[in-house]
Parts: sequence; structure tokens; C-alpha cells
Amino acid sequence: MLSFDNAEIRQDGFRLSAHFDIAHGARVAIMGPSGAGKSTLLSTIAGFVPLRAGRILWQGQDLTSLTPGARPLSILFQDGNLFPHLSVAQNIGLGLRPDLRLNDNDRARVQDALDQVGLTGMGKRLPGALSGGQQSRVALARVLLRARPLLLLDEPFSALGPALKSEMLGLVARLQAQANTTILMVTHDPADARALADQIVLVADGQASPPAPTAALLSDPPAALRAYLGDGLNAEIK
Repeated sequence: MLSFDNAEIRQDGFRLSAHFDIAHGARVAIMGPSGAGKSTLLSTIAGFVPLRAGRILWQGQDLTSLTPGARPLSILFQDGNLFPHLSVAQNIGLGLRPDLRLNDNDRARVQDALDQVGLTGMGKRLPGALSGGQQSRVALARVLLRARPLLLLDEPFSALGPALKSEMLGLVARLQAQANTTILMVTHDPADARALADQIVLVADGQASPPAPTAALLSDPPAALRAYLGDGLNAEIK
């Protein structure tokens, strides 16, 4: 379980508070107006932004004072953070060993990760030789190899077209089901939330609200969410 225990973030006049639990294995979308603090919430969980007060716990362990590298999570950003001078296999291998001193077992695990994300035979290619969707798969394979129980997604597929994005969300869902990973995904698109998340955390007006069922929240959204999504939400409801 991921717990926010009276957690409070403050940065240059910005304030965000959270007090709720997210069950282990849940798939949660983080939604809300631009600038409300969705990505900041993920960055705080990851340890890049400090708490002003309260705690964040995972399975009862206080993460608040841990460095980002010591936290039981992986985070995937929109750009994927691939190194253009390293091969696909090397980029994935970084998830195991930052120095890339891989043994035979490590290389076998890299190959297995490639197979799982549908990139068999592409390990020797450079990221620049891949399509956008394939690059997203490389970044996802690296996350898969890290095998952390908590996965944070900060709009990693927003630059992809609708078909590719739907494919990637489906792949994430399948991999999540295999490992029972807890997922928190920042998105502005209600279709993404419906595709992947069973719950939504609304971030608005300085508050991250407790998770609510996706279908119920999008069918009868709070004013802040309705105002932000506008016609996109109306089309989704229809």
C-alpha cells in the first residue's frame, strides 16, 4: 500500500496536500488542471521534491528520508530518457547495472525484456533508428527489468498517435497484471484513464483527493475536472 500521511508539498507559493492510501496493485490516473501539481506529486513520491510536512509510506516503510535511488519505484517520463549513443540493449541494461557490466544472466534478462515488449532482434540498434512507439517500448523494457513494485508514469505516451498510445497502454496493463505492480499515471486524457486506470486521484485547488472509481468520477466529474477537460470530457461522456 502507498500511503500519504498528512503529506504537504510547498514550493515558491505552491501548496499541495494529500492524505489517503492507494492499494497495492492498483492502477491510478492522476488528473487535474494544468499547474495543479500532478507531476509534482509524482516527483515527490520519487524523492525529487521534498515534503514540507507529513510522510509517504510504501508497505509501511517511511520513504520520506530515502534518496530517489533507494525508493522501490521506477518513473517513466515522456521523453523516455534514452541515451542516443547506446544500443537498445545497452539502454535497457542500464536498468540492471548503471556501469553496463552485464554478465550472461543479465544479458539473458535484457533479451527477455526485449521479447516481452515486442522488440525481439532489435537489441543492437540505436534509439535514433527506431520509431517513436519503439522508443517508448525500449523505455518500458528498462522499467520492466528494474522490477520495482511501484511504477510512476508522467505522460510517457502523450506524444504518440491514438493507435500507438492505445497499444502502449494495453502493453502496460498486461505487464502490470503479470507483476501486480502499483501504477500511478499522470494524464490529461480521460480516454487514457478509462483504458488503464481503475481509480482517479483528482489534483486541484491545493489538494490531491483520495482515489475514486474512474467510471463514476468521469460520469459525474467535480467542477474543477469538468472545467479543465471541457469538450474532451463531454465527448468522452457521450
